[in-house]
Amino acid sequence: MAGTANTSLRKGKKGTYGLLSPGVLWLVLFFLVPMGSLLKIALSEKPDPWLPEYDFTWHWANFSDSVDRFGTELVRSFAYAGIATVLCILIGYPLAYFLAFRAGKWRSILLGLVMVPFFTSFLIRTIAWRTILGGEGPVVWFIETLHLTGITDFLHVTSNGTFLNTPQAVIGGLTYNFVVFMILPIYVSLEKIDINLLDAARDLYDVPANAFRKVILPLSLPGVFAGTLLTFIPAAGDYINATLLGNVRTSMIGSQIEKLFLSESNYPAAAALSFIFMAIITAGVLLYAKVLGTEELAA
Repeated sequence: MAGTANTSLRKGKKGTYGLLSPGVLWLVLFFLVPMGSLLKIALSEKPDPWLPEYDFTWHWANFSDSVDRFGTELVRSFAYAGIATVLCILIGYPLAYFLAFRAGKWRSILLGLVMVPFFTSFLIRTIAWRTILGGEGPVVWFIETLHLTGITDFLHVTSNGTFLNTPQAVIGGLTYNFVVFMILPIYVSLEKIDINLLDAARDLYDVPANAFRKVILPLSLPGVFAGTLLTFIPAAGDYINATLLGNVRTSMIGSQIEKLFLSESNYPAAAALSFIFMAIITAGVLLYAKVLGTEELAA
């Protein structure tokens, strides 16, 4: 009997490994191999500044040089992405809560309306945002009509009466383009909450705010966690919003990597900067998971 049990266990393990092998092979071929190639480039030198050629020399100075040269863009990228993520939570959580608990028979229609604009190309949406915020757009027209230009300039909401080419425009574009990635995970977490728990919470706590704080919010944290990652990581690496809605003083790290790769053909510097960016993102995600960690996330 023991031998039969051991044989069955070995067969079970082989079956599990067999199911995992396609995913492992995919990660090796399309993640680890490209990452190894990128690391090799990051440790290379570029002998000719005009040619896209490099020599592998274990040149670790590329990393420190990248930080010295683009430290401001790194900080700016994470600051813009962080602000956009907070705005997405402030916008997305109430909307997801309404869809989960208050939309009723209109839930599917409203959820579809949330998602429909994001079926359009990311680039097209950003260009449309540029038109909306432009000098001839409805936002500037509204401010000028109400004679609020002086106030918005004083509050640094606008610059000389315009939104374009400002940090506010870049952050607004990031918020708009990624807010759906915050709404959907939070909605899924809220939808899974048993309605009986809400009724019990209303009976146990004297005001709805306490029921929300002690029951609904903790149960929805996995959705907030997932939405934060889905929003912050691509927002920090985005360069389309910074390029179309900002200027050289609002450039982000994605813009600099794109410039190093495509304009300067400085592959070693671009690869080193990419690794630094990924390392910071990974460390931030691990720290965030540790701080926010819930039982569901740990499982």
